[in-house]
Amino acid sequence: MRKITSLLLLVVIALTTKAQTPKEEIAENPNLAASNYLAYPGPKQKVLTPAPAGYKPVYLSHYGRHGSRYHIGKGSYQDAFKILAHADSLGKLTPLGKETFEKVRLLTEEARKRDGELTELGAEQHRGIARRMFERFPEVFEGDVNIEARSTIIIRCILSMTNELLELYARNPQLKIFHDASDHDMWYMNLEGTELQKQRENDETRRVYKDWLKEHVDYKPLMKRLFNDEKYIEDSVNVGLLGFRLFRLASNIQSSEIRHKVSLWNLYTKDEIYEQWRADNISWFQRYGYYTLNGAKQPSVQNNLLRRFIEQADSCLQYDRPGATLRFGHEVVVLPLACLLGLNGADLQTDDIASLEEKGWVNYRIFPMASNIQMVFYRRSPADKDVLVKILLNENEATLPKALKPVSGPYYRWSDVRKYYLNKING
Repeated sequence: MRKITSLLLLVVIALTTKAQTPKEEIAENPNLAASNYLAYPGPKQKVLTPAPAGYKPVYLSHYGRHGSRYHIGKGSYQDAFKILAHADSLGKLTPLGKETFEKVRLLTEEARKRDGELTELGAEQHRGIARRMFERFPEVFEGDVNIEARSTIIIRCILSMTNELLELYARNPQLKIFHDASDHDMWYMNLEGTELQKQRENDETRRVYKDWLKEHVDYKPLMKRLFNDEKYIEDSVNVGLLGFRLFRLASNIQSSEIRHKVSLWNLYTKDEIYEQWRADNISWFQRYGYYTLNGAKQPSVQNNLLRRFIEQADSCLQYDRPGATLRFGHEVVVLPLACLLGLNGADLQTDDIASLEEKGWVNYRIFPMASNIQMVFYRRSPADKDVLVKILLNENEATLPKALKPVSGPYYRWSDVRKYYLNKING
């Protein structure tokens, strides 16, 4: 009888601790539906797995996205503002429409002349990441070791780099810091305009996505909540543009200080928010994941960056005290790099866009604002050739492809990891 009771208890515990689905997570926290606009949540894993006996961290190699920012492009704010302002002048807004117009006005004013700039929260995110790096891997940042940092030439990335470096320097003024932001490094920091990138979309991928949107995303209920005249909606409102812009505004509020005063999630039902997220999840997978309808090759756009990780690790590990290499860029690099590395199953290959989340491909778990990938290298002594590595995605220990067998927990033999990825990018 005791055994049966214990078994039932274990079943109950298992059921109650079952991982939530994205639909359930988003219902509890609509900010997750923001996809790449999600403000950095910080690591879920508070305590990292101890390294095998005798091993200590000696080198950290990193690529991180800039922190939270304002929207890019004047239309991001002005499109919705102008549509609502015109309707308000004609008395065509409902009470909810008037409330929304006022919120959009506040958002537009807050972001005036700050196109794409790092927000105060974005700076805080990077200081926090640096602080945790220092606390988690103190051996890497001891004494007068070299810290080499590179950023893309975009100001929000440069400021993100600056905030991390200032935090590290405040904790150890002995650090020898070298940093730069130049076109010279863009060939691996954020390569654009390649033939492979031009293949992201084709007639078939566009048709599939358009058909999915028609079935799952409908802005008409939202328009009826905002406007009091259906004929006016039909004749005078660009429904697609307004619907798109409002959801983006709702998504990005969490990244600025106005989040303490304003929210736009009240415009939507939980199902509408979820379906909008699904649309984004599919779009990002089609363009940056292993989507078979465009050749399942898009993550390879980050071959240069991965090769740079490998070559710089090989070089730095020749030194007794290697330090760290930090790189700062964009989510359009972090996402395909995570897919290329196959972190937590991100190398999923499929054309079944309807089942992505069931198969574990969930974009907000990969590339929120300030998202980052850290490779941390361990050895027992400077002479030790049996180097181990673990990879963190957003400061949480990640799993690698099944072809790679860990030595212990999240720790893999660097020689195995190096060989696997070189074969992948050279193949």
